[in-house]
Amino acid sequence: MTQYFSTRGGVRGASFTDVLLTGLAPDGGLFIPETWPEVDRTALARMAGTPYADIAFQVIKPFVGGDIPDRDLKRMLEEVYRGQFDHAAVAPMVQIGPNAWIMELFHGPTLAFKDYALQLLGRLFDYVLEQRGERVTIVGATSGDTGSAAIEACRHCKNIDIFILHPNGRTSEVQRRQMTTIDAPNVFNIALEGTFDDCQSLVKEMFGDKKFNDEVKLSAVNSINWARIMAQIVYYFTAALSLGAPDRKVSFAVPTGNFGNIYAAYCARRMGLPIERLVIGSNRNDILTRFFETGIMQAGAVEPSLSPSMDIQISSNFERYLCDAMNRDTKSLGILMKAFKEQGKFTLGDEFMHKTRNEFDARRCSDEQTSEMMKACYRETGYMIDPHTAVGLFSAWQVRQDPSVPLIALACAHPAKFPDAVEKATGIRPDLPERMADLYEREEHYDVLPNKLADIQKYIRERRTAA
Repeated sequence: MTQYFSTRGGVRGASFTDVLLTGLAPDGGLFIPETWPEVDRTALARMAGTPYADIAFQVIKPFVGGDIPDRDLKRMLEEVYRGQFDHAAVAPMVQIGPNAWIMELFHGPTLAFKDYALQLLGRLFDYVLEQRGERVTIVGATSGDTGSAAIEACRHCKNIDIFILHPNGRTSEVQRRQMTTIDAPNVFNIALEGTFDDCQSLVKEMFGDKKFNDEVKLSAVNSINWARIMAQIVYYFTAALSLGAPDRKVSFAVPTGNFGNIYAAYCARRMGLPIERLVIGSNRNDILTRFFETGIMQAGAVEPSLSPSMDIQISSNFERYLCDAMNRDTKSLGILMKAFKEQGKFTLGDEFMHKTRNEFDARRCSDEQTSEMMKACYRETGYMIDPHTAVGLFSAWQVRQDPSVPLIALACAHPAKFPDAVEKATGIRPDLPERMADLYEREEHYDVLPNKLADIQKYIRERRTAA
């Protein structure tokens, strides 16, 4: 049975359900598996051609261990991946050029890749809480897509109150309305006067406040929760298998802000999926690209861009990768993370940087290049992409070396979530799916709050349902 430890070294031997409900480790670290489950070539070959839910079971089961019976896990996976997505393939592949593909990750309820993990996460939470007779308060930060996907996943959960912080005025209107038009007694939206990094910092501070944490029974749905990463690993397997794995390597290009999605691809590689290259696409908030260029992780000011879900300067999940890169030396990693928190900067030595550069390529894409990529893709293929997909695709073209290796760019959001940017680039305004056609007419429900921890905690205390 897989057990988990904290990247800061303060927790060892945690179970899957403990990690699920805890989210952030008590020492401020993130949970990762003590060992990586391996999927050999024979097992990979058997997965090829099977439905998404079946592949999900094979990938996820080792991480869950015996915490959830197989029959219940299978039932949840069937409910999610056969019932909540509007395409039979769940994560379909579209060819856009010679050996170049787009994996569409926008066929869930909120038109973004976050649905693929969060629809499962909501069910896992409710299942475990029901078994334990407990109730939790979920607090999350969003730069746009996580919030709506989390709310959609939790709005019907009996044992959860969910509070989502988003940066006021820094999401697209579609993203905001997908969150704020949900009218459910357990859903609360907070528009924070600040940036996404401010939202994320407040969430971490709340988890670090033991008294408050214990009082309201906090849990997390951000990608700091290991179960989010676990569920995202699945679509890397389905994509690679559809293009010839295990007999053929593939490469992935991922638009990256908080590092969770590309980290899931790294996990798939560690499990045995034959991945040639992993390409990180950054927008103007290029902290990750600068790190891979210089070995220096240094936060700057968050700048608004055409790809707002990536307007991030603190990539929380990068700590998980660093833990492996530094040979799981949790003490040294803790020192680095402390320096980053206090000084906004740390430097990784040449020995470790050589290793990281062999595992990832990183490029940046300006707003102008983002628009040009959307325009070029539509002009040359008739296929419309959103700004985040454009960042990943642009970055992929900068580093592609071997055209015989299939290149898969992730389409992480439907273009209709960013209609202004898409229309400006292509001259065509993308329509929302019919089920969301009245989104702009729905009443919104949210409160604007200052960037103050005490105010946020008071708001949560007054509105949550006591267990």
